[in-house]
Amino acid sequence: MYGAAGEEAKQFVKKAIAFYKKAGKAVAMAEFTNQKGPFVAGEQYVFVLNLKGTMLAHGVNEKYIGMDFCDVKDSDGRSFIREIVEVANTKGSGFVDYKWYNPLTKEDLVKHVYFEKVDDVIICSGVYAEMWQDLL
Repeated sequence: MYGAAGEEAKQFVKKAIAFYKKAGKAVAMAEFTNQKGPFVAGEQYVFVLNLKGTMLAHGVNEKYIGMDFCDVKDSDGRSFIREIVEVANTKGSGFVDYKWYNPLTKEDLVKHVYFEKVDDVIICSGVYAEMWQDLL
């Protein structure tokens, strides 16, 4: 269902998890928030939530850190962060799609987000489906 775009997001999360396990939580959160670090690649980046939906790290906007995102809705009014938290807490990992404003195209586009629960955090990364397909 998620094809190459989903696999790209999944591999980015796997890379982040390996780093998290090697470097430890504090170092990993700092690096995940580093806009010039290895966890930001163009429009793809890592973001990390706690098990209740509070942002712990964000690859492109450090102002989000510490904010409760559980009730944030996408362009269609879907509580996608709540869905990520619920799936992570029950199944451990998964995909969620949501529509989000893309500043480059000035459009609301579908984003595929893959996430995994590791310890007491949820490590996530997403790709714009349409943008990724254009690169194939």
